[in-house]
Amino acid sequence: MSQEPPTQYHHHGRFKVAGGSLPDAITAYRTYGDPANPCIVFPTCYGGKLDSQSYMVGEDKVLNTKKYYVVTFALFSNGESSSPSNTPAPYNGPYFPAVSYEDNIRAQYAVLQKLGVKKLFAVVGFSMGGQQAYYWPVMYPDYVERYVPICGSARTSPHNQCFLEGPKAALVASKDFEGGHYKTEPQHGLRAFGRVYSAWAYGQTREGTPPGRTASISSTTKQTWIHLSLIMPPCSYPDLQTFLHEDWEASFLGSWDANDLLTLLNTWYTGDVSLIRDGGDLDKCLKQIKAKGLIMPSKTDLYFPPEDSVNEVASLQSSARLVVIDTVWGHMAGGGANAADDKFIADEITKFFEE
Repeated sequence: MSQEPPTQYHHHGRFKVAGGSLPDAITAYRTYGDPANPCIVFPTCYGGKLDSQSYMVGEDKVLNTKKYYVVTFALFSNGESSSPSNTPAPYNGPYFPAVSYEDNIRAQYAVLQKLGVKKLFAVVGFSMGGQQAYYWPVMYPDYVERYVPICGSARTSPHNQCFLEGPKAALVASKDFEGGHYKTEPQHGLRAFGRVYSAWAYGQTREGTPPGRTASISSTTKQTWIHLSLIMPPCSYPDLQTFLHEDWEASFLGSWDANDLLTLLNTWYTGDVSLIRDGGDLDKCLKQIKAKGLIMPSKTDLYFPPEDSVNEVASLQSSARLVVIDTVWGHMAGGGANAADDKFIADEITKFFEE
């Protein structure tokens, strides 16, 4: 495995955000490959760090660092860029202002200008990264040539928001959260957060024909994610409680700050590209996108369902193509959860880049 490049930090100085301003906002990022090559942006998702991006980036991967200059960006509030956990008082912890996707894209654009990137060959993103991929061609229509939202949407739907209210409530209601003023890690809240989140990340039971790689939204699949999680290597959890404890509780304990999670969740919750320029008219906003799009929802995604992508592609008209990931892995299909989905996504993106 090739060594990861160092994380770099861009200081924006005073930076206006949705909830006020930061005296010195910082964007964390990494660059891969030759700056003379076409540039691809690959931003982080919810629960993602810059290290999380390696599943798609490398000399032998779809974001090929021999062919492309790849820039990965950490979202505000992910613990690497400016976040409640790493910002000095008086903007620390619960006093950190709300940040939007628009704020993140403006910050990322500023970094690209410093790097001398004149045009983006593509923006590729999973989940919250996919939502950012929609924002780029709306905010900078002459700068972006292609965009690939994977398991994401142009607007966070009411159903998606309802899902987000669940883990949020579990965290803020915990006895050790203390209104965000905790002195030690709120373990009860973080454990509850992970457990409430857990089932939403995967698909529900679908029985019928085996999974195909080009199936329609209405087609069915055979095995369930939980079956695969509990019996298949490298996980092979002996039972459900072990899975929840070792996979979901452990993924937040010790590695994520509770206020970071909540601020990042709010960015997701308020996502809506049509508020940038069209006053909430999503159809009108999407119709104006000039960049070529490859829209890749997961057939079994519970909070970014493929039906939302169908509606978006109808508005995007001839500028975008819909390719549904036929999988039992739900939302996690787009995040490197298994080799079969990884290959399918990589093959489709490679074809799209060659068009």
